[in-house]
Amino acid sequence: MKRDYIEFQDRSVAKGYLITFRCYGTWLHGDERGSVDRRFHNKVGAPKIKPNTETVERKRRLMKGDAVLLDSESRQLVETAIREVCKVRGYRLIAINVRTNHVHVVVNKMGTPERIMDSFKAYATRALRTANLFGTEQMVWSRHGSTRYLWTDDHIDSAVEYVVHGQGGEMPRFD
Repeated sequence: MKRDYIEFQDRSVAKGYLITFRCYGTWLHGDERGSVDRRFHNKVGAPKIKPNTETVERKRRLMKGDAVLLDSESRQLVETAIREVCKVRGYRLIAINVRTNHVHVVVNKMGTPERIMDSFKAYATRALRTANLFGTEQMVWSRHGSTRYLWTDDHIDSAVEYVVHGQGGEMPRFD
């Protein structure tokens, strides 16, 4: 068994976070890509929720609005808003990739990644609504998201590689 020498490094303070959040309604429980819930499937090593078309349809019927996809204008506004959060709050933005149905951000800041993610979503939502691209009642983001702690420079490098190069080709313009 190969030893993991990270155990000798300080894990009391993360060097950064990989934060991912999805647009509303674009990945429902029971989706074939897999999903987790807050109660049974959100633990390390726990299996994901099994694909189930009936569950997906039931979740779709419960939605409070249409699924959200971001066009090029919306994606640019979201990126600008996240950059503003980082500037205002003193976060060091390491990498960002705003996709049509989700956002990835690698950021270096002490504190909780959940609070950072909430700030990203709030600023982005305000920017989208100010530009009249979304109404005040329309849901823009799914609940919560993924917050991964990055403990080493290698973790940060891997997260940046994934965010910048692991998302597919160039984004379509939709204009």
